[in-house]
Amino acid sequence: MSNIIITGCSSGIGFATAVMLAKNKNVVFATMRHPSRYQELQDIADNKNLPIIILPLDVTDDNSIKNAISQILFYTDKIDVLVNNAGIGTLGSVEELPIEDFIGQMDTNFIGTVRCTKAVLPHMRKKKSGCIINISSVGGRLFNYFNAPYSASKAAVEAFSECLAMEVLPFGIRVAVVEPGVIDTPLQDKCKSQIKETSYPNLQRCVAFFSAARDHHVPPDVVAETILKIVNGESTRFRNPTGPDSLPFLGFRASMSDEDWIAGADIDEETWISMMKGMHLDVRKYLTRF
Repeated sequence: MSNIIITGCSSGIGFATAVMLAKNKNVVFATMRHPSRYQELQDIADNKNLPIIILPLDVTDDNSIKNAISQILFYTDKIDVLVNNAGIGTLGSVEELPIEDFIGQMDTNFIGTVRCTKAVLPHMRKKKSGCIINISSVGGRLFNYFNAPYSASKAAVEAFSECLAMEVLPFGIRVAVVEPGVIDTPLQDKCKSQIKETSYPNLQRCVAFFSAARDHHVPPDVVAETILKIVNGESTRFRNPTGPDSLPFLGFRASMSDEDWIAGADIDEETWISMMKGMHLDVRKYLTRF
């Protein structure tokens, strides 16, 4: 049994991971910015008698993190695992997205991960044990147009995690990165709902791609299962691509040069549709002009 902190548990991957880890006899400190707005996780914990303790934690607020960690150490004298999951995203061109989108995603997705990691490291280092699991994305290694803020933040998580893994290894602390493909979560709806008018017509391809990929209905439980394997020591990999499309997407990107990858953004529509069909994505029905 491990004592596990998870950020971003109001929905999606964090929610599913909290439930799955608790069902597997771990004590889960499920954190989110506004617990009072989200009763479902508490109801599940109560109805199934799961060891889930819900706490407020805003990964963009140092005091919020400090208070949450203090409360957790009141419950237990050992933090075994931190899952840095909290994240936000949006779609749009670099030119048209407000600078606040770049700052916000970097602050939540990357700096939030750094803040929470720094908060638990002194404890783990003194105990000479622990595991930090950072939820990245295929988008942290495969960079696509109209996804710049999110990909940049997740690429930062990838680099940070690898540096961290080497630093903490002598203290018996493990670091692992989870790289989901397209997962059917509320984040997808939030990304698309923010799109307004654009001067970049190929933005429709980006939206069509994510919509078609989401049609595969890969549930967040798939990611939770990967996290559980890491917690249980069944996976000892540093990077853990997760979901049926993660390795194919990464393999597709690795199969071509940087120049060919970039040039692919300007191919004609029928060629692009055919390429997506080869990846089992029916994008045509989602191609509507803005």
